[in-house]
Formats: sequence, C-alpha cells, structure tokens
Amino acid sequence: MENAENKIEKFQEELKSFGIVLNEEKLNQFLLYYDMLIEWNNFVNLTAITDFEEVLKKHFVDSVSLIKAIPDLSEKNYRLIDIGTGAGFPGIPLKIVFPNLEITLLDSLNKRINFLNEVITKLSLEKICAVHGRAEDYAKPGQLRESFDICVSRAVANMSVLSEYCIPFIKEGGCFTAYKSGKIAEELENSINAIKILGGEYEKQIEFYLPDSDIYRNLFIVRKRKKTPSRYPRKAGMPQKEPLI
Repeated sequence: MENAENKIEKFQEELKSFGIVLNEEKLNQFLLYYDMLIEWNNFVNLTAITDFEEVLKKHFVDSVSLIKAIPDLSEKNYRLIDIGTGAGFPGIPLKIVFPNLEITLLDSLNKRINFLNEVITKLSLEKICAVHGRAEDYAKPGQLRESFDICVSRAVANMSVLSEYCIPFIKEGGCFTAYKSGKIAEELENSINAIKILGGEYEKQIEFYLPDSDIYRNLFIVRKRKKTPSRYPRKAGMPQKEPLI
C-alpha cells in the first residue's frame, strides 16, 4: 500500500500534467483542506469520498481541470462564482492554485458555509467569500446578477437546469462551465434552446480522463452572448421542477 508521501508525489505529478506546479505553501494548503474536510465530514454531510488518494484525484485534481477550458486562469484576475459549491469544489482548489482569481462560493446550506468560512480562515485565503443562499435569489437584479467573468458548477443537475441557475450570473462575453462525469450528448442537445433563451451559446465540450486513471470527465463551456431576460431565473424550485426546453 502506498504511503502518504507517495500519494502526495503522485498528486503533484497529476497536476503537472495540467501544467500546474505547486509550491510548498500551496501543497500545505491542500493537505490542511483535506484534514478539515475529513474532520467536519463527521458532523456535516460534505462528501462521500474520504480516502486520501481519492480526494486528491476526484476532488482536487478534478476541480483544477478547469485550466483545460480556460488556459489563462493564472494570468487574469477573473471574477468567478461557484454555484452549489458544497464542500468548496471546485472553488477552493481553484483559489489555492490560482490566487489571482476573485471567487464567490454560493451554497444553500448554512452548515457548509460555516465549514467554508473556517477553511478560508485557516488557509489564509484572500479575495474569496462564501455566501449562504439560493442561486435563484442571488441572480436577481441588485444582487450578483451579471457580475462575473466565469461561473462554474459541479452540481448534479441537467444542463437546462444548471444553465438557468448559472448563466444569469455571467457578464456578456463571460463563460459558464459545467463539470460533468458522463457522456451526455442527448442532455446537451436538449439544453441548446434553453441556453439560447438565457442569452448563452454552447461553445465547446472538452473530454478527458483524470490523469493516470480511467475516470472520464468533460467540461461543457457556454459563452454569454447577450443579457439574460429579466424573468430568469424563475422562482425557487421552478428550474428543477419544469426545466426550460
């Protein structure tokens, strides 16, 4: 069985396959994040994945795979919002690796927000905040609507639903990227019209396997072409109950 040192070395090698090299400070932030995740997971439902090596690959490496869709993440001070962030994926790993990003973590469960705030404090992360609330409410005018360059989500929902939650947050010219783990050509095809209604345009899909594994992933990139009509997103629960078609 591999010891922790070997697993950490493997983690660093996997990140290098994305062109990411961690200094000692960033590596220590990831390790502290893992420890906190496991500790808090005993009393807050954060993740079903707790094995050290699996968390490194399926949460940390997976989160920063956004670099495959947006290669200049390290060069620009993008404003990014992570919708339904849960335990902070992908937002916190992105913040650790790309400290230049200004990140907002949005989640509807206050216990998770408490965890995220503790992580932000313990890891000494700056230009990042955790917000308690629903996407349907914070995407309203006067809140966080159309104020981000990038919106990301690893939430489990189909593309029509995710698009209604996420596209309203993006500025014109910005992008929404959905992290997916299945080959969902039909789901994507069924969401094209919804994406258009919301002011977006499907741009591309990036398919890949997580390094040194057979774990399939894809990133769906939607470009914001015009303002989202004011009636979207609809009131809480409606996007899920009656997805746009």
